[in-house]
Amino acid sequence: MHLTNGAYPAIVIDCEQGIGDDGTPLTHLELALLTGERKGDVVALTTGADLGDFIELLGMPATVTVTDGQPSVTIDR
Repeated sequence: MHLTNGAYPAIVIDCEQGIGDDGTPLTHLELALLTGERKGDVVALTTGADLGDFIELLGMPATVTVTDGQPSVTIDR
């Protein structure tokens, strides 16, 4: 899915911790977008950032930010 640059309110609907090929910890997230044209769409992201316990992340509000076509996520605690 291609998202245009901007900020998208979302909620974490799935989360899994894993290890990358180089041994670094990864967090795989699925987030449901909450507003706008893409409301209800699910975005899958993988980050190397430590976002905390994966069970605690479920249901957390988040913001998906796209800059120059590259998405990032912030958990809104």
